[in-house]
Amino acid sequence: MSDTPYYTDQVLQAAARYWEEKDADSIKLEKAELKARIEAYILANNTCALATGTGDYVRCTPIEYSYHDGCFWMFSEGGKKFIGLAKNPQVCLAIYDTYEGFGKLHGLQVMGRAELVEPFSERYSAHAAFQKLPLSALQKLSSPMHLICVHPTRMDCLFSDFKELGCAPRQTLLLDQA
Repeated sequence: MSDTPYYTDQVLQAAARYWEEKDADSIKLEKAELKARIEAYILANNTCALATGTGDYVRCTPIEYSYHDGCFWMFSEGGKKFIGLAKNPQVCLAIYDTYEGFGKLHGLQVMGRAELVEPFSERYSAHAAFQKLPLSALQKLSSPMHLICVHPTRMDCLFSDFKELGCAPRQTLLLDQA
């Protein structure tokens, strides 16, 4: 066995670039069609894994979401995810189906910026109405529900059925940063 570690920076950087290089010349969907298919998948689901972190602390939390106005919205009572959110607004979330084989892969990874919406502000109240949650019920809680809004900047999907369209199953949607 060698004294030189296998996982050098060079090996790790090559591993990180693997899919970008492999898919560089693949056939892509038009941006509008890709966005529509991704949004249909998002709306067909309601639970994601939300990753937050700061320094050497990382947390991944399963959480219910809704999607509207181009953003993910999540009510939360609290929890360790706020350690990362307090210091780092950059988040990643994942939505995925149960694995049933390579021909049936459906998963989405979203990178974006989290915003904490002030309780009972106009946007908070509008989202509560969207969720059909009476403000009076939220106001009665001993501690307000926190509202996390994730503004996506990049969505990477892996949908096996894109092959039937003659396209690569891995696609990336880059979104304008607001």
